[in-house]
Amino acid sequence: MPLNARQADAIARALDSLSIELPSWGFANTGTRFGKFLQPAAATTTEEKLSDAGMVHRVTGICPTVALHVLWDLPNGAADAPRVAAMAARLGVRAGAINPNTFQDQIYKHGSLGNPDSAVRAAAMQHLLDSAAIATALGSRDLSLWFADGSNYPGTANIRHRKQWFSEGLAQLHARLSGNQRMLVEYKPFEPAFYHTDIADWGMALLFARAAGPRARVLVDTGHHYAAQNIEQIVAWLLSENMLGGFHFNDRRYADDDLTMASIDPYQVFRIFNEIFQFEWETGTRPDIAYMIDQSHNLKGKIEAMIQTVAAAQELFAKAALVDRERLAGHQQRCNLVDAENCLKDAFSTDVRPAIREWSRGRGLPEDPLQAFRESGYLERITAERAEKNAASASSYA
Repeated sequence: MPLNARQADAIARALDSLSIELPSWGFANTGTRFGKFLQPAAATTTEEKLSDAGMVHRVTGICPTVALHVLWDLPNGAADAPRVAAMAARLGVRAGAINPNTFQDQIYKHGSLGNPDSAVRAAAMQHLLDSAAIATALGSRDLSLWFADGSNYPGTANIRHRKQWFSEGLAQLHARLSGNQRMLVEYKPFEPAFYHTDIADWGMALLFARAAGPRARVLVDTGHHYAAQNIEQIVAWLLSENMLGGFHFNDRRYADDDLTMASIDPYQVFRIFNEIFQFEWETGTRPDIAYMIDQSHNLKGKIEAMIQTVAAAQELFAKAALVDRERLAGHQQRCNLVDAENCLKDAFSTDVRPAIREWSRGRGLPEDPLQAFRESGYLERITAERAEKNAASASSYA
């Protein structure tokens, strides 16, 4: 059944409001603990990452920012900021969230802010403060904070001491934020720590963010949950507490699998978006949420996988915009269980692709971003330029 004018307008307004941030590391060769398969077209420099992101933005129109990893993209810290900002502008994008790295260096073997060695904690703190300075230099709003800290065996770490050290460190970082900057506290139940993780779930992240200060929020990575966890309930709670700051979108079959968004459970992503639209409808307030992708594809072509993810996000966002909110609220109030559930299923089952193509046409964008990329010749050009460098790369993670 074709969409009526009201539905088409709801989709257009929703798509106009949607912006997706791309991860720089998603365009480079990465892998698993066992190694990685090199791609001839993978980006090998920050400029190449920004170029690839710019290509995705050109064909989709909704990816104007690129999340940057400090040690990988700005190895000289704030001194690299002018060069990176100029490259990004030339390639049609700008810097997005700044991601500190407190897990790569050898000193972090036993943790960063949670390390029992005060000298290591101080080094981690300085890196976080330097990252805030980089964000200021690049005009980036968000500091995206994920910590690998934890332990592998019972009795090997003082969990309460580590909690205190994290609270102190995050508060110190919060005090350095300027302008409109925010810090987003991410959580993960396990990996690389397999006994305890210092920020293991949304409740811990929420407590840390609240203790840090009013500019701190929680970041939800859709891969960072146990298989049976109800992520949309977490989203609803964080919305109600005004503490949802952003997402890292990916999909997973088992744990943090970095799969293309909605490739395993598109209904889950739809349900998450539904909670966000429901909150906006009930409160009259659009929540300030950063939508970011966090995927590293070892087998799929990296640019195509990003375009595929952006298209999936648009489609599921559009479907969630079609839920009849008044009808749903009435069924919920009267406990009409079947009818209430069908409000969601009817919207989820709607083919919104014609409306998305119409939206793209109206904004001078390709109706089929993936096909436009394939016809652009960009992949052939970068493959020729980068194949030799990638073939010479060492086959190890990251």
